[in-house]
Formats: sequence, structure tokens, C-alpha cells
Amino acid sequence: MDYLLRILPPLLDGAGVTLGLFFITLALSLPLGLTLALARLSRFAALRHAVSGFIWLMRGTPLMLQLLFVYYALPFVPVIGVRLPDYPAAVVAFTLNYAAYFAEILRAGIQSIDRGQYEGAKALGMSYAQTMRRIVLPQVWRNTLPPLANETITLVKDTSLIYVLALNDLLRAARGIVQRDFSITPFIVAAAFYLLMTLVLTWVFQRLERQQNAHVA
Repeated sequence: MDYLLRILPPLLDGAGVTLGLFFITLALSLPLGLTLALARLSRFAALRHAVSGFIWLMRGTPLMLQLLFVYYALPFVPVIGVRLPDYPAAVVAFTLNYAAYFAEILRAGIQSIDRGQYEGAKALGMSYAQTMRRIVLPQVWRNTLPPLANETITLVKDTSLIYVLALNDLLRAARGIVQRDFSITPFIVAAAFYLLMTLVLTWVFQRLERQQNAHVA
């Protein structure tokens, strides 16, 4: 027990880094994903193709490679040439990656709405923005909640990839203690932290699903 109490502070610090990256990524990638989804359905072909190419690139390459590119290679890209510190680089890479996945989920949700609802809203004099806000997006949120929940839970686990940028997240903190003390206890505690975070998220999304279903009923 004394050993557990001794290793908890650095592990809690690492968990704070993990949770911080998780919440920042979620707050940025969801609205960006919705924007990309709407652009993917745009009437402008050039915009559709550009967004489709971006989504294909983000979904078709490993997140770790994207992390390394943003941190190490971005400074050498012509015109951009920006060197980001490790934490902002992680935020950028995670946000762009998850925005691409959220975009495809939300795009499918938008396309699942019957065209008759758009026509009915138009007959009532609603603008496109009003139709999306009042009629389409509430249904999209309800229909896409399960896949969005899955991606969000995956995000918690993917945050462990930032160890490649030497950020002191939960996994890196646990590994450092293991290498120092030759004990697997820190890994067990880290696993418990991840399980707790996914358990809380699962509970939150289950409550949201029940609320949505009750609202429909």
C-alpha cells in the first residue's frame, strides 16, 4: 500500500495530461468534423473533392505517423514551415485525425435523413441553416450517438500514442516507474485508470442514448 501511495502522484499527473489532451481534442474535432461533413455534401465539386482527399489522407495513414509528421516534418514544409511545441503538435494531429473520422460518421447521419423533411422545412419557409439546426442535426445526433461514442472511447486509448513526443502522459509515467522499480504495479494502476475513464464515458453515453430514446418515445 505504501508503494501504491508513492507512485500515485506521478501517475495522476500523467492522467491529467491524458485527460487534458482528450477533452481538448474532443472539443475541437467534433465541430471541425461537422464542418467537414457539411463541406463533403457541398454543391461545390472542388470543395467536396478537397475535403474527401483530406479525409482519405487522415483515415488512411496511422495516427502515430501524423503525430511525427506534425512535430518533426511540418517545419520543413514550404510556405507553412512552423515548428510546434510537443503538446500543441499532439493537439493538432489528434484534432485533424479525429475530425476526419467524426466527419464521415456525421456525413452518413446527415444523408440518412429523408429528403422529404428538407422539402417540408422549405415549404414552411425555413432557411438551410434553420433546417439543419432545428430538424436535421437533432436527428443526426440521435442516430450517430453509438458510433460517436465508440470513437470517443477509442480517443481515450489513442492518447497513449503521445509518448512518441516524450510527453509525460499516463502511459509514459507508468513506464518510467516500471523501468526504475522493476515492478509491473504501475502498469496495472495505469490500466485501471484507462478502464475507469472508459467506464465513465460508457455510462455517460448510455445515459444520453436513454434520454434520446425517451424523447423520441
